[in-house]
Amino acid sequence: MARMHSRKRGKHGSKKPLRKSVPAWVSYKQEDVELLIAKLAKDGKGSAHIGTVLRDTYGIPDTKTLTGKKISHILEQKKIIPELPDDLSALIRKSVKLRKHIDSNKGDQTSKRGFILTESKIKRLVKYYKRTGKLNQDWKMDIARLGLYS
Repeated sequence: MARMHSRKRGKHGSKKPLRKSVPAWVSYKQEDVELLIAKLAKDGKGSAHIGTVLRDTYGIPDTKTLTGKKISHILEQKKIIPELPDDLSALIRKSVKLRKHIDSNKGDQTSKRGFILTESKIKRLVKYYKRTGKLNQDWKMDIARLGLYS
């Protein structure tokens, strides 16, 4: 008898729209979308979260087809770039959570391995971002300075 899997196969989440033109039902103009992106960024949201809010709340399926620019490029133009890139800050938050978990659960070997792998990803990303100029060459991960370990 074949085993049944409860998980779906393939990728999860939403898919990018197939069409490369702006749908007729989108009523927002390029300037409106850029102002929305700036407002959401000033509220402290990262570019991935901004894209999700635009899709779910405002019905904007893809900012690149509407504006011709990615959300991160719009933030760069408006000089609203966060100190850390989104992927790096998410990995640092994950690392902090794992560190707290390991402090209270000393025997959890699986979490220790996950922590080691996450720290390794952070080091590789920091090396890449320093090389590309998105981080200063003297940047070091200081959890207390970042305000993530409370």
